[in-house]
Amino acid sequence: MTQSQHQPLVQNLPPASQAASSPLLRLLRNFGAGLVGLVAALLAIAAVTAAGGALIPPLASVDASDWKSINAHIREYSFAQLMVPFCAHAAGPLVGAYFGALIAASHKLGVAFSIGALFLIAGSYMVYLISSSPLWFSALDLCVAYLPMSWLGWRLATASKRA
Repeated sequence: MTQSQHQPLVQNLPPASQAASSPLLRLLRNFGAGLVGLVAALLAIAAVTAAGGALIPPLASVDASDWKSINAHIREYSFAQLMVPFCAHAAGPLVGAYFGALIAASHKLGVAFSIGALFLIAGSYMVYLISSSPLWFSALDLCVAYLPMSWLGWRLATASKRA
């Protein structure tokens, strides 16, 4: 066979700039961005919870790893002790949405809000489980910590592109 009959397969591939903008690759990148955002959010929640628990420890009578124990004693928590989980719940979607929007190829706001929505669902379930928490805390947590923080994370991630 001659050289012209053996055309390499690489010639049939689109250039790198076209491949990066293909719908499938954008979808995969957006999905990966969402996963990275979720992991980053979980790490942020864990870090803020650990740091907050070290600075402002929970009540001695509370097992912080048991939601039933928290539910039984939540009315005894001080304002500062309640701010630790709120700050953790706010930091998670903020950090997760930031990294998700930073990595996403398109639909950056959608990726950011998807992360926030997942944490809003989890937060709503926690409000259900810890039903004796103060109403003001539950309202603050659900209304401020999830979707607004996801929006802020998106804004921070896309700020340099708008400036």
